[in-house]
Amino acid sequence: MKLSDFDFDLPEQLIATRPAVPRSASRLLVATPDKIDDKGVTDLVNYLRAGDVLVLNDTKVIPARLFGHRERDGNVSKMEVTLLSPTPDGQWRALIKPLRKVRDGEVITFAAGLEAEVLSRADGQAVLAFNHSGDAFDEALALAGQMPLPPYIAAKRAADAQDKTDYQTVFAKTTGAVAAPTASLHFDTELLERLTVLGVEFAHVTLHVGAGTFLPVKVDDVKTHKMHAEWGQVSGQAAEQINAAKAQGRRVIPVGTTALRLIESAAAVAGKIAPWQGETEIFIYPGFHFNIADALMTNFHLPKSTLMMLVSALMGQQRVREIYEHAIENEYRFFSYGDSSLLLP
Repeated sequence: MKLSDFDFDLPEQLIATRPAVPRSASRLLVATPDKIDDKGVTDLVNYLRAGDVLVLNDTKVIPARLFGHRERDGNVSKMEVTLLSPTPDGQWRALIKPLRKVRDGEVITFAAGLEAEVLSRADGQAVLAFNHSGDAFDEALALAGQMPLPPYIAAKRAADAQDKTDYQTVFAKTTGAVAAPTASLHFDTELLERLTVLGVEFAHVTLHVGAGTFLPVKVDDVKTHKMHAEWGQVSGQAAEQINAAKAQGRRVIPVGTTALRLIESAAAVAGKIAPWQGETEIFIYPGFHFNIADALMTNFHLPKSTLMMLVSALMGQQRVREIYEHAIENEYRFFSYGDSSLLLP
């Protein structure tokens, strides 16, 4: 399998820079092996059925992009910091621009009284120690930080106050992501209530989406690509819900590739999942055997990305080409703030 097998030409005007309003007004492409229907996200009630379990990623995106300055010998340099992930001892791994203009031991000052000391630098990243922790850190970050919009949106416009609502799911709970589980952005309270009335169940899991989700694949032979690690957790309750559904022949449908990667990481054997916590580097590409997921709700992904490989593993490479050709021809909106699809293999 070559990287070029997962490439396609996308007209730039199809990249969404704002979400649909309301959230559930997005379009929904529904694909089976032999049919494609053009629907809306609210039509999920016609494709899901009582007993289906939707697996939702309840990670909460932090406003991880910070703008500040450092002073040295009376000179001031502007600094842009993007938080990547917390370390076990309470510090943060981060990207700093420009990294060459800061030294270990120097302090970067941000708004809202937030400061960070540079502890170390290696491999293009830094480790920072902030002057606040716990709730005080969260409160200062909420005031000083911006939502870390994906590069393809940030290149077109700056993040603003609206993104703090738009780039967060309505069921976000567990703080730690620096990118949103974007398929879940289509759900509003009304749609969740309609699905509940229908008899659909929801299993909540957590995968903290990292900035690595936007890293390009740099190898031509995709099997040699090394995935970034992301921290996740499947609770005992979620595992019990999913196992009951599998045992009874009910469908388990992750919402988003993050939820899918997590439940497949936690799969003990075919049709059975165990409570799980840790970092996953699972890489799903054609040939992968799915132990838990029966279908997938997901947005439209970047060319030559690991997520294109994942959906190709689920639906088949040729079928995914047909689905994406249809989406482009019918002007679906792509990427994080774009439309969605329901893939039923």
